[in-house]
Amino acid sequence: YGFGKAEALQGFKVLDIGLWRLGHKFAASLLGEAGAEVVAIEPLKGDPLRNLTPFGREEYMLADKETGEKCGLDFISEMVNKHSITLDVETEEGREVFKKLARHADVVVDGMLPGYMDKLGIGYRQLKEINPRLVYCWVGLRGSWGPMKDRTSKFGQWEVEPFACATNAYISSTGFPQDFLPRGKGGDPTRHGVWLADYIAGEQSAVNILAALYWRDEFSGEGQFLEMTSAEALMDIIDFDFAWYGFNKSIKSRTGGWDPNLNQYEWNPCKDGYMMIGGQSDRLWYRIGMCIERDYPQFGRLIHEDPFLKEVGARNALHALIKTYTLTTRWLREINRVEAEDKLMDYEIAAGPILFIDEVCEFPHFKYRPWVNTCETDYGTVLYPTTPNCYQQRTPHRLKWMGRRLGKDTYDVYRRWIGLSPSKVDELKGKGAI
Repeated sequence: YGFGKAEALQGFKVLDIGLWRLGHKFAASLLGEAGAEVVAIEPLKGDPLRNLTPFGREEYMLADKETGEKCGLDFISEMVNKHSITLDVETEEGREVFKKLARHADVVVDGMLPGYMDKLGIGYRQLKEINPRLVYCWVGLRGSWGPMKDRTSKFGQWEVEPFACATNAYISSTGFPQDFLPRGKGGDPTRHGVWLADYIAGEQSAVNILAALYWRDEFSGEGQFLEMTSAEALMDIIDFDFAWYGFNKSIKSRTGGWDPNLNQYEWNPCKDGYMMIGGQSDRLWYRIGMCIERDYPQFGRLIHEDPFLKEVGARNALHALIKTYTLTTRWLREINRVEAEDKLMDYEIAAGPILFIDEVCEFPHFKYRPWVNTCETDYGTVLYPTTPNCYQQRTPHRLKWMGRRLGKDTYDVYRRWIGLSPSKVDELKGKGAI
Protein backbone atom coordinates (compact mmCIF):
# COMPACT_ATOMS: atom_id res chain seq x y z
CA TYR A 1 0.00 0.00 0.00
CA GLY A 2 1.31 3.48 -0.85
CA PHE A 3 3.86 2.43 -3.48
CA GLY A 4 4.44 5.06 -6.11
CA LYS A 5 4.07 7.92 -3.64
CA ALA A 6 6.82 9.96 -2.02
CA GLU A 7 8.55 8.87 1.19
CA ALA A 8 8.89 11.33 4.08
CA LEU A 9 12.43 10.24 5.03
CA GLN A 10 13.80 9.50 1.57
CA GLY A 11 17.51 10.29 1.46
CA PHE A 12 18.09 9.76 5.18
CA LYS A 13 20.58 7.04 6.13
CA VAL A 14 20.32 4.99 9.32
CA LEU A 15 22.69 2.45 10.90
CA ASP A 16 21.14 -0.08 13.28
CA ILE A 17 23.52 -2.02 15.52
CA GLY A 18 22.64 -4.22 18.49
CA LEU A 19 21.96 -7.77 19.60
CA TRP A 20 18.94 -9.60 20.96
CA ARG A 21 16.81 -6.63 21.98
CA LEU A 22 13.85 -5.36 19.99
CA GLY A 23 13.73 -1.68 21.01
CA HIS A 24 16.46 -0.47 18.65
CA LYS A 25 15.27 -2.82 15.92
CA PHE A 26 11.71 -1.50 16.07
CA ALA A 27 12.89 2.13 16.09
CA ALA A 28 14.98 1.54 12.96
CA SER A 29 12.11 -0.32 11.27
CA LEU A 30 9.77 2.62 11.84
CA LEU A 31 12.28 4.94 10.19
CA GLY A 32 12.62 2.47 7.33
CA GLU A 33 8.86 2.35 6.84
CA ALA A 34 8.94 6.15 6.51
CA GLY A 35 11.48 5.89 3.69
CA ALA A 36 14.91 6.06 5.32
CA GLU A 37 17.61 3.71 4.08
CA VAL A 38 18.29 1.47 7.07
CA VAL A 39 21.30 -0.82 7.33
CA ALA A 40 21.29 -3.50 10.04
CA ILE A 41 24.83 -4.36 11.13
CA GLU A 42 25.22 -7.93 12.39
CA PRO A 43 28.23 -9.86 13.71
CA LEU A 44 29.75 -12.41 11.39
CA LYS A 45 27.63 -15.24 12.77
CA GLY A 46 24.50 -13.12 12.79
CA ASP A 47 22.33 -11.62 15.52
CA PRO A 48 21.51 -14.35 18.09
CA LEU A 49 17.87 -13.30 17.75
CA ARG A 50 17.88 -15.13 14.42
CA ASN A 51 17.94 -18.38 16.42
CA LEU A 52 15.04 -17.53 18.73
CA THR A 53 12.12 -19.88 18.14
CA PRO A 54 9.17 -21.09 20.28
CA PHE A 55 10.15 -23.95 22.59
CA GLY A 56 13.55 -24.10 20.83
CA ARG A 57 11.93 -26.07 18.00
CA GLU A 58 13.63 -25.74 14.60
CA GLU A 59 10.43 -26.76 12.85
CA TYR A 60 9.00 -23.39 13.87
CA MET A 61 11.79 -21.62 11.96
CA LEU A 62 11.84 -20.82 8.25
CA ALA A 63 14.62 -21.89 5.90
CA ASP A 64 16.26 -19.62 3.35
CA LYS A 65 15.11 -20.65 -0.11
CA GLU A 66 18.66 -20.59 -1.52
CA THR A 67 21.04 -21.37 1.32
CA GLY A 68 18.83 -23.40 3.66
CA GLU A 69 19.86 -21.13 6.57
CA LYS A 70 17.25 -21.29 9.36
CA CYS A 71 15.82 -18.14 10.89
CA GLY A 72 13.22 -17.46 13.58
CA LEU A 73 10.04 -15.59 12.79
CA ASP A 74 10.71 -12.90 15.41
CA PHE A 75 13.87 -11.78 13.66
CA ILE A 76 12.30 -11.93 10.22
CA SER A 77 9.50 -9.68 11.42
CA GLU A 78 11.98 -7.14 12.84
CA MET A 79 13.91 -6.81 9.57
CA VAL A 80 11.38 -4.49 7.96
CA ASN A 81 12.93 -2.46 5.11
CA LYS A 82 16.45 -3.13 6.42
CA HIS A 83 19.56 -4.10 4.52
CA SER A 84 21.68 -6.76 6.21
CA ILE A 85 25.47 -6.46 6.33
CA THR A 86 28.07 -8.17 8.50
CA LEU A 87 30.80 -6.39 10.44
CA ASP A 88 32.92 -7.30 13.44
CA VAL A 89 33.40 -4.01 15.29
CA GLU A 90 35.69 -5.74 17.80
CA THR A 91 38.41 -5.86 15.15
CA GLU A 92 40.48 -2.78 14.30
CA GLU A 93 39.55 -3.03 10.63
CA GLY A 94 35.87 -3.41 11.53
CA ARG A 95 35.93 -0.28 13.66
CA GLU A 96 37.50 1.72 10.85
CA VAL A 97 34.79 0.54 8.45
CA PHE A 98 32.11 1.46 10.98
CA LYS A 99 33.53 4.97 11.30
CA LYS A 100 33.42 5.37 7.53
CA LEU A 101 29.79 4.23 7.48
CA ALA A 102 28.91 6.61 10.33
CA ARG A 103 30.47 9.51 8.46
CA HIS A 104 27.70 9.15 5.87
CA ALA A 105 24.87 8.36 8.30
CA ASP A 106 22.17 10.68 9.58
CA VAL A 107 21.26 8.35 12.45
CA VAL A 108 22.89 5.58 14.46
CA VAL A 109 20.53 3.46 16.57
CA ASP A 110 22.60 1.62 19.19
CA GLY A 111 21.17 -1.36 21.05
CA MET A 112 24.45 -2.57 22.55
CA LEU A 113 25.24 -2.76 26.28
CA PRO A 114 25.87 0.53 28.13
CA GLY A 115 29.25 1.94 27.16
CA TYR A 116 30.10 -0.90 24.75
CA MET A 117 30.47 1.25 21.64
CA ASP A 118 32.24 3.99 23.57
CA LYS A 119 34.86 1.56 24.90
CA LEU A 120 35.56 0.47 21.32
CA GLY A 121 36.10 4.08 20.31
CA ILE A 122 33.04 4.21 18.06
CA GLY A 123 30.43 5.69 20.41
CA TYR A 124 28.84 9.10 20.05
CA ARG A 125 31.72 10.97 21.68
CA GLN A 126 34.08 9.73 18.96
CA LEU A 127 31.67 9.73 16.01
CA LYS A 128 30.50 13.31 16.50
CA GLU A 129 34.07 14.45 15.79
CA ILE A 130 33.89 12.99 12.29
CA ASN A 131 30.17 13.65 11.72
CA PRO A 132 28.84 16.59 13.76
CA ARG A 133 25.39 16.21 12.17
CA LEU A 134 24.97 12.65 13.48
CA VAL A 135 21.90 11.86 15.60
CA TYR A 136 22.92 8.97 17.88
CA CYS A 137 20.20 7.13 19.81
CA TRP A 138 21.08 4.55 22.45
CA VAL A 139 18.19 2.22 23.36
CA GLY A 140 18.48 0.06 26.49
CA LEU A 141 16.70 -1.24 29.57
CA ARG A 142 17.54 0.97 32.55
CA GLY A 143 19.98 3.53 31.22
CA SER A 144 23.59 4.03 30.11
CA TRP A 145 24.33 5.86 33.37
CA GLY A 146 23.28 5.41 36.97
CA PRO A 147 24.15 2.84 39.66
CA MET A 148 22.35 -0.08 37.94
CA LYS A 149 23.66 0.49 34.40
CA ASP A 150 26.16 -2.39 34.58
CA ARG A 151 24.09 -4.81 36.62
CA THR A 152 23.70 -7.86 34.38
CA SER A 153 23.40 -11.58 34.91
CA LYS A 154 26.64 -13.45 35.47
CA PHE A 155 25.31 -16.13 33.11
CA GLY A 156 24.92 -13.77 30.18
CA GLN A 157 25.50 -10.17 29.27
CA TRP A 158 22.18 -9.48 27.62
CA GLU A 159 19.22 -8.62 29.76
CA VAL A 160 16.02 -8.43 27.78
CA GLU A 161 12.60 -6.82 28.00
CA PRO A 162 10.96 -8.50 31.06
CA PHE A 163 13.55 -6.91 33.35
CA ALA A 164 12.37 -3.48 32.23
CA CYS A 165 8.77 -4.39 33.09
CA ALA A 166 9.92 -5.77 36.43
CA THR A 167 11.85 -2.59 37.19
CA ASN A 168 9.01 -0.12 36.63
CA ALA A 169 6.16 -1.92 38.48
CA TYR A 170 4.31 -2.86 35.29
CA ILE A 171 4.44 -6.59 36.04
CA SER A 172 3.61 -6.15 39.71
CA SER A 173 0.40 -4.29 38.84
CA THR A 174 -0.70 -6.75 36.14
CA GLY A 175 -2.63 -9.94 36.83
CA PHE A 176 -5.75 -11.32 38.45
CA PRO A 177 -6.32 -10.82 42.18
CA GLN A 178 -6.60 -14.15 43.96
CA ASP A 179 -7.44 -12.19 47.06
CA PHE A 180 -7.62 -8.56 48.03
CA LEU A 181 -4.88 -7.94 50.55
CA PRO A 182 -3.94 -4.39 51.48
CA ARG A 183 -1.31 -2.40 49.55
CA GLY A 184 -2.20 -4.02 46.25
CA LYS A 185 -0.16 -7.18 46.81
CA GLY A 186 -2.81 -9.89 46.61
CA GLY A 187 -2.67 -12.47 43.85
CA ASP A 188 0.21 -13.12 41.48
CA PRO A 189 1.77 -10.77 38.92
CA THR A 190 1.62 -11.59 35.22
CA ARG A 191 3.94 -10.84 32.30
CA HIS A 192 2.48 -9.17 29.25
CA GLY A 193 2.03 -11.46 26.25
CA VAL A 194 4.33 -9.41 23.99
CA TRP A 195 7.60 -7.56 24.60
CA LEU A 196 5.68 -4.39 25.23
CA ALA A 197 8.39 -2.32 26.93
CA ASP A 198 10.84 -2.79 24.07
CA TYR A 199 8.29 -1.83 21.45
CA ILE A 200 7.25 1.29 23.35
CA ALA A 201 10.93 2.23 23.70
CA GLY A 202 11.33 1.73 19.96
CA GLU A 203 8.34 3.93 19.19
CA GLN A 204 9.56 6.65 21.56
CA SER A 205 13.06 6.41 20.10
CA ALA A 206 11.73 6.98 16.58
CA VAL A 207 9.76 10.02 17.77
CA ASN A 208 12.84 11.46 19.49
CA ILE A 209 15.02 10.80 16.44
CA LEU A 210 12.57 12.63 14.17
CA ALA A 211 12.50 15.57 16.57
CA ALA A 212 16.32 15.67 16.66
CA LEU A 213 16.51 15.54 12.86
CA TYR A 214 14.04 18.41 12.60
CA TRP A 215 16.01 20.50 15.10
CA ARG A 216 19.25 19.74 13.25
CA ASP A 217 17.95 20.54 9.78
CA GLU A 218 15.79 23.56 10.65
CA PHE A 219 17.71 25.28 13.43
CA SER A 220 21.11 24.11 14.63
CA GLY A 221 22.84 22.10 11.93
CA GLU A 222 24.08 19.82 14.72
CA GLY A 223 23.31 16.28 15.72
CA GLN A 224 22.96 15.09 19.30
CA PHE A 225 22.97 12.08 21.62
CA LEU A 226 19.62 10.59 22.64
CA GLU A 227 18.93 7.94 25.26
CA MET A 228 15.80 5.85 25.59
CA THR A 229 15.15 3.05 28.08
CA SER A 230 12.35 0.54 27.89
CA ALA A 231 11.77 0.79 31.66
CA GLU A 232 11.19 4.54 31.54
CA ALA A 233 9.29 4.48 28.24
CA LEU A 234 6.77 2.08 29.74
CA MET A 235 6.51 4.17 32.89
CA ASP A 236 5.25 7.00 30.70
CA ILE A 237 2.05 5.07 29.92
CA ILE A 238 1.39 3.89 33.48
CA ASP A 239 1.66 7.40 34.88
CA PHE A 240 -1.77 7.14 36.54
CA ASP A 241 -0.37 4.54 38.95
CA PHE A 242 2.37 6.96 39.96
CA ALA A 243 -0.04 9.84 40.39
CA TRP A 244 -2.24 7.62 42.55
CA TYR A 245 0.68 6.66 44.77
CA GLY A 246 1.83 10.26 45.00
CA PHE A 247 -1.68 11.36 45.98
CA ASN A 248 -2.11 9.20 49.09
CA LYS A 249 0.49 6.40 48.86
CA SER A 250 -2.06 3.98 47.39
CA ILE A 251 -0.66 1.00 45.50
CA LYS A 252 -3.04 0.10 42.71
CA SER A 253 -4.41 -3.39 43.24
CA ARG A 254 -4.33 -6.06 40.59
CA THR A 255 -7.79 -6.09 39.08
CA GLY A 256 -7.32 -8.38 36.09
CA GLY A 257 -9.29 -6.94 33.20
CA TRP A 258 -11.47 -4.82 35.48
CA ASP A 259 -11.07 -1.07 35.48
CA PRO A 260 -11.11 0.35 39.03
CA ASN A 261 -12.46 3.63 37.67
CA LEU A 262 -15.42 2.24 35.74
CA ASN A 263 -18.16 -0.32 36.22
CA GLN A 264 -18.87 -2.24 33.02
CA TYR A 265 -15.63 -1.63 31.24
CA GLU A 266 -14.36 -5.14 30.90
CA TRP A 267 -14.41 -8.33 28.90
CA ASN A 268 -16.58 -11.19 30.13
CA PRO A 269 -16.89 -14.78 28.89
CA CYS A 270 -19.75 -15.75 26.63
CA LYS A 271 -20.78 -18.90 24.77
CA ASP A 272 -18.00 -18.86 22.16
CA GLY A 273 -15.36 -16.56 23.60
CA TYR A 274 -15.34 -13.15 25.25
CA MET A 275 -17.19 -9.86 24.86
CA MET A 276 -15.88 -6.39 25.68
CA ILE A 277 -18.59 -4.05 26.98
CA GLY A 278 -18.06 -0.38 27.81
CA GLY A 279 -20.27 1.52 30.24
CA GLN A 280 -18.15 4.49 31.17
CA SER A 281 -21.09 6.87 31.62
CA ASP A 282 -24.48 6.77 33.37
CA ARG A 283 -26.22 6.75 30.02
CA LEU A 284 -24.30 3.76 28.72
CA TRP A 285 -24.49 1.87 32.02
CA TYR A 286 -28.26 2.10 32.18
CA ARG A 287 -28.56 1.13 28.53
CA ILE A 288 -26.49 -1.97 29.25
CA GLY A 289 -28.84 -2.75 32.12
CA MET A 290 -31.93 -2.36 29.94
CA CYS A 291 -30.39 -4.56 27.24
CA ILE A 292 -29.52 -7.36 29.66
CA GLU A 293 -32.82 -7.00 31.51
CA ARG A 294 -34.69 -7.85 28.31
CA ASP A 295 -33.33 -11.42 28.45
CA TYR A 296 -32.31 -11.62 32.11
CA PRO A 297 -34.76 -9.75 34.35
CA GLN A 298 -32.59 -10.16 37.44
CA PHE A 299 -30.26 -7.46 36.11
CA GLY A 300 -33.19 -5.04 36.16
CA ARG A 301 -33.66 -5.68 39.87
CA LEU A 302 -29.98 -4.94 40.35
CA ILE A 303 -30.46 -1.49 38.82
CA HIS A 304 -33.69 -0.65 40.64
CA GLU A 305 -32.97 -2.02 44.10
CA ASP A 306 -29.24 -1.58 44.82
CA PRO A 307 -28.46 2.00 45.92
CA PHE A 308 -24.76 1.53 45.22
CA LEU A 309 -25.49 1.12 41.50
CA LYS A 310 -27.31 4.41 41.09
CA GLU A 311 -24.22 6.59 40.72
CA VAL A 312 -20.85 6.20 38.97
CA GLY A 313 -18.58 6.53 42.01
CA ALA A 314 -20.50 4.11 44.23
CA ARG A 315 -20.82 1.37 41.65
CA ASN A 316 -17.04 1.21 41.23
CA ALA A 317 -16.69 -0.32 44.70
CA LEU A 318 -15.47 -3.92 44.65
CA HIS A 319 -18.75 -5.47 45.81
CA ALA A 320 -20.66 -3.50 43.14
CA LEU A 321 -18.24 -4.64 40.42
CA ILE A 322 -18.68 -8.27 41.52
CA LYS A 323 -22.48 -8.00 41.39
CA THR A 324 -22.47 -6.37 37.98
CA TYR A 325 -20.03 -8.71 36.29
CA THR A 326 -21.54 -11.83 37.86
CA LEU A 327 -24.95 -11.09 36.36
CA THR A 328 -23.47 -9.91 33.07
CA THR A 329 -21.61 -13.19 32.68
CA ARG A 330 -24.75 -15.19 33.53
CA TRP A 331 -26.44 -13.41 30.61
CA LEU A 332 -23.50 -13.80 28.22
CA ARG A 333 -22.98 -17.50 28.85
CA GLU A 334 -26.21 -18.31 27.02
CA ILE A 335 -25.36 -16.39 23.82
CA ASN A 336 -22.44 -16.14 21.41
CA ARG A 337 -20.43 -13.06 20.49
CA VAL A 338 -22.41 -12.15 17.38
CA GLU A 339 -25.70 -12.37 19.25
CA ALA A 340 -24.34 -10.33 22.16
CA GLU A 341 -22.97 -7.64 19.86
CA ASP A 342 -26.25 -7.35 17.94
CA LYS A 343 -28.26 -7.05 21.15
CA LEU A 344 -25.92 -4.45 22.65
CA MET A 345 -25.67 -2.41 19.45
CA ASP A 346 -29.48 -2.19 19.37
CA TYR A 347 -29.11 -0.07 22.50
CA GLU A 348 -26.21 1.98 21.03
CA ILE A 349 -23.78 0.50 23.55
CA ALA A 350 -20.02 0.45 23.08
CA ALA A 351 -19.32 -3.27 22.71
CA GLY A 352 -17.38 -5.71 20.59
CA PRO A 353 -16.11 -9.28 20.56
CA ILE A 354 -12.57 -10.17 21.58
CA LEU A 355 -11.12 -11.64 18.40
CA PHE A 356 -8.64 -14.48 18.21
CA ILE A 357 -5.67 -14.08 15.86
CA ASP A 358 -7.21 -16.27 13.14
CA GLU A 359 -10.35 -14.15 13.23
CA VAL A 360 -8.32 -10.95 12.96
CA CYS A 361 -6.60 -12.29 9.85
CA GLU A 362 -9.90 -13.28 8.22
CA PHE A 363 -12.11 -10.42 9.46
CA PRO A 364 -13.79 -8.74 6.44
CA HIS A 365 -13.21 -5.20 7.71
CA PHE A 366 -9.51 -5.80 8.26
CA LYS A 367 -9.19 -7.48 4.86
CA TYR A 368 -10.83 -4.52 3.17
CA ARG A 369 -8.55 -1.83 4.65
CA PRO A 370 -6.30 -4.12 4.74
CA TRP A 371 -4.80 -4.64 8.19
CA VAL A 372 -3.00 -7.88 7.39
CA ASN A 373 -0.85 -8.65 4.35
CA THR A 374 1.69 -11.17 3.14
CA CYS A 375 5.30 -10.51 2.15
CA GLU A 376 7.62 -12.68 0.08
CA THR A 377 10.92 -12.96 1.95
CA ASP A 378 14.16 -14.88 1.53
CA TYR A 379 12.56 -17.42 3.87
CA GLY A 380 9.18 -17.76 2.15
CA THR A 381 5.81 -16.09 2.59
CA VAL A 382 5.31 -14.28 5.90
CA LEU A 383 2.08 -12.81 7.26
CA TYR A 384 2.43 -9.35 8.81
CA PRO A 385 0.25 -6.53 10.17
CA THR A 386 0.16 -3.44 7.96
CA THR A 387 1.95 -0.36 9.29
CA PRO A 388 -0.64 1.92 10.92
CA ASN A 389 1.04 4.91 9.24
CA CYS A 390 0.26 3.77 5.69
CA TYR A 391 -2.83 5.98 5.34
CA GLN A 392 -1.01 9.29 5.06
CA GLN A 393 -2.18 11.07 1.94
CA ARG A 394 1.13 12.34 0.59
CA THR A 395 3.88 10.23 2.17
CA PRO A 396 2.43 6.92 3.40
CA HIS A 397 4.72 4.55 5.24
CA ARG A 398 5.09 1.13 3.68
CA LEU A 399 6.70 -2.28 4.05
CA LYS A 400 8.91 -3.03 1.07
CA TRP A 401 10.63 -6.17 2.30
CA MET A 402 11.51 -8.07 5.46
CA GLY A 403 13.61 -11.01 6.60
CA ARG A 404 16.88 -10.51 4.70
CA ARG A 405 19.34 -13.37 4.87
CA LEU A 406 22.53 -12.71 6.83
CA GLY A 407 24.88 -10.41 4.90
CA LYS A 408 22.70 -10.24 1.81
CA ASP A 409 23.51 -6.57 1.18
CA THR A 410 27.14 -6.55 2.33
CA TYR A 411 28.76 -5.90 -1.05
CA ASP A 412 26.10 -3.46 -2.24
CA VAL A 413 26.03 -1.28 0.91
CA TYR A 414 29.80 -1.07 1.30
CA ARG A 415 30.12 -0.07 -2.37
CA ARG A 416 27.39 2.57 -2.30
CA TRP A 417 28.08 4.06 1.15
CA ILE A 418 31.88 4.10 1.34
CA GLY A 419 33.16 2.98 -2.07
CA LEU A 420 34.59 -0.41 -1.10
CA SER A 421 35.19 -2.61 -4.11
CA PRO A 422 34.23 -6.32 -4.03
CA SER A 423 37.91 -7.24 -3.84
CA LYS A 424 38.39 -4.95 -0.82
CA VAL A 425 35.34 -6.51 0.88
CA ASP A 426 36.83 -9.94 0.19
CA GLU A 427 40.14 -8.79 1.70
CA LEU A 428 38.36 -7.62 4.86
CA LYS A 429 36.48 -10.92 4.95
CA GLY A 430 39.81 -12.71 4.94
CA LYS A 431 40.85 -10.65 7.96
CA GLY A 432 37.68 -11.56 9.83
CA ALA A 433 36.32 -8.00 9.85
CA ILE A 434 33.38 -8.67 7.49
